[in-house]
Amino acid sequence: MTVMTHAMLKGSNVPLDTAAVRAVLRWTPGSGVPDVDASALLLGPSGRVRSDEDFVFYNQPRHPSGLVRRLPKKRDSKGLTDTVEADLGSLDPSVDRVVIAASSDGGTFRSVSDLRILLYDATAGPDAEALALFSVTAETGEETAVICGELYRRGDGWKFRAVGQGYPTGLVGLATDFGISVDEDAQGAQDAAQEAAQAASNAQSTQDGSQEAQGGFREVPGGQGSPGEAQEATAATVASPGAGDPDLDLTVAHTPVPVPPQPTAPPPMPDRAPAYGYPQPANAAPAPAYGYPQPVTAPEQNPAPEFRMPPMGPQFVRP
Repeated sequence: MTVMTHAMLKGSNVPLDTAAVRAVLRWTPGSGVPDVDASALLLGPSGRVRSDEDFVFYNQPRHPSGLVRRLPKKRDSKGLTDTVEADLGSLDPSVDRVVIAASSDGGTFRSVSDLRILLYDATAGPDAEALALFSVTAETGEETAVICGELYRRGDGWKFRAVGQGYPTGLVGLATDFGISVDEDAQGAQDAAQEAAQAASNAQSTQDGSQEAQGGFREVPGGQGSPGEAQEATAATVASPGAGDPDLDLTVAHTPVPVPPQPTAPPPMPDRAPAYGYPQPANAAPAPAYGYPQPVTAPEQNPAPEFRMPPMGPQFVRP
């Protein structure tokens, strides 16, 4: 009997005639296309996992029961595939749903082309037709994880529903919504790495903006000048060997501009003559010889014409 493939729309469902299924994610690889990983979550009646072991993904590719497992990726003529197999008929009755999800690594699903999920009968041969096909499209373009479809109990059988619900928080955000306990240390390290990358990007942008604001010039490093040179002003002169060269690196050189000399104040005069034997001030009169009386400076004048020198000899003897 020929099996017809059901092309499904978002929200539609289809009953399954088999309890062993193989869900295949297929997409077209290419430059700038992120890698896609398939995963599965086994949910109880509450809509949450019973334990962290109910999460089957690339770091835990097999459920402890062995009834749900993730197969290695393959490349075929139509693209890349990542596959999850499930033996629904042998699952514990406490498992009410099996969610089939996809996550992107290195970008959002906006860049993923021709993403689709195909459901096969796992007991059929490799050339069997798919039971159902659902093309998954990004709703906002910012999704990094998406629920492609879910297998759920209905009476004694199972059905498949096309979902197409996206998550911008990646596989971690999706798993957390279903009750998976995320390692806070690992998540903190991932957040710290993202913050560090963002800070480095912001610092590089700030540096590039500063260089653009300065017109691409750079200052030639120099040594520390003398105190006299520190009082000189500097003027920037641009050496422009040519114009129109985008790789031209213009250098700013500094040419000193002389400053007029400042008047020098005379040294203060001492309150009294320095002690004998010490150097005399440059503008002081020469000191008299040692032991002689200091000369008395009298106003300079001419003697009167009638002035006569007294006779020599004792002047206090009466005649």
